[in-house]
Amino acid sequence: MANIGIIGAGSWGTAIGILLSNNGHKVWMWSAIGTEIDMLNEKREHVDKLPGIQLPETMVFTKDLEECMKGMDLLVLAVPSVFTRQTAKQMRPFVADGQIIVNVAKGIEEQTLMTLSDIIEEEIPQANVTVLSGPSHAEEVGKCMPTTVVVGAKDMVTAKYVQKIFNSTVFRAYISSDILGIELGGALKNVVALAAGMADGLGYGDNTKAALITRGIAEITRLGEAMGGDDDTFAGLSGIGDLIVTCASVHSRNRKAGMLMGQGKTMQEAMDEVKMVVEGVYSAKAAIALAKKYNVEMPIVEQVNEILFNNKTVKDAVEDLMLRDVKEEHEDALWD
Repeated sequence: MANIGIIGAGSWGTAIGILLSNNGHKVWMWSAIGTEIDMLNEKREHVDKLPGIQLPETMVFTKDLEECMKGMDLLVLAVPSVFTRQTAKQMRPFVADGQIIVNVAKGIEEQTLMTLSDIIEEEIPQANVTVLSGPSHAEEVGKCMPTTVVVGAKDMVTAKYVQKIFNSTVFRAYISSDILGIELGGALKNVVALAAGMADGLGYGDNTKAALITRGIAEITRLGEAMGGDDDTFAGLSGIGDLIVTCASVHSRNRKAGMLMGQGKTMQEAMDEVKMVVEGVYSAKAAIALAKKYNVEMPIVEQVNEILFNNKTVKDAVEDLMLRDVKEEHEDALWD
């Protein structure tokens, strides 16, 4: 049994808390929102984000960040990506040398173009930072539905330790050394999922969805390889696996926000209606900036940015995507 502190009590942090408690570990959970901790203590249920799922009695909910961190065998950082840096700064005084921190959020910092693990390492240099990603909606993990993810770490000992902590009959963790690729796949798929939702909002069908998923992973892989990621990663759980589920699932907040925009709502109206952080909106500018920096063509990401920030209509964006210069599907195509 391990003592585990979870920083962030949203839907994903709470679902992970349920999983780890069911695995036999002792779990503490902290939130920056005091009323959220009060609700969790009183109701033993995350009424807003995981309604109907009772939380294990062994879970401890606290407003004291130090209590949630000191002496823990493992820390899980589960705040939305836009709050990663400021939360890491708050955490730093309570992190011991070599403390394992598992980041489970997905995103890229717009201002610096840094991945979340890079941000955590910058703010908490004494930590041993790992990542966990893959097709894993909180709503299903909280209900103990079978799920697979990948854990990224700098050394195999750490990777196998985190794998052992999370593994169960309903949650299977693979391990990888490609932290960068895992994080890029997790962040960039949210931008493509916005496009998939927009297509749904326009009433388009399965052909369109398949095109966006297939060409979306091509864009993600091109950028990932240019930045030093492993192409096998993008064919795996944190690449095509996470992209499929985020583009297609009723649980996907990015798909839902995109669908609302496809139906005519503004970006802000869509985000307000979703009532949760829509990570793709925050990663879109970073994604196109990285594409320019590494001279990589990402037409879907480019059009999503035009819709989000330059008032382009979704229909016009689709038309521009379809009427791009024709080309080979694979750049290394060979002809007899």
